[in-house]
Amino acid sequence: MWIDKLVDGVLQVETPLGSRYLQLNFTQRAALMWTFRNFDSLPLQVLNTREQRLIDELWRDRKFVALASIAGHDKPVIGKVERRPPIEPAFLPVRKPVVSSQTGLPERSREIASA
Repeated sequence: MWIDKLVDGVLQVETPLGSRYLQLNFTQRAALMWTFRNFDSLPLQVLNTREQRLIDELWRDRKFVALASIAGHDKPVIGKVERRPPIEPAFLPVRKPVVSSQTGLPERSREIASA
């Protein structure tokens, strides 16, 4: 199975519009097979800088493979990259600090007075 991926594997990239498949050369396949040796799917953020740059270059060069060849299982998938759009800070809810006048501890004056 791994030899098939090394010879003719593709990389699946998940986008908001659906799955895309990228064609790789031998060196790229070998490097990404090592990355995906224990995982079927990884988010883009956990890849190292070199791997992120590689995926961005493949994406920019439009090295896409037609879905028809994947549907017929002609090409094995090395791994799946979840390419999520970055979250903008403007869309995150504002977190307010929790302020409490009561600490939840019993008052010392009551403890001493009862003793």
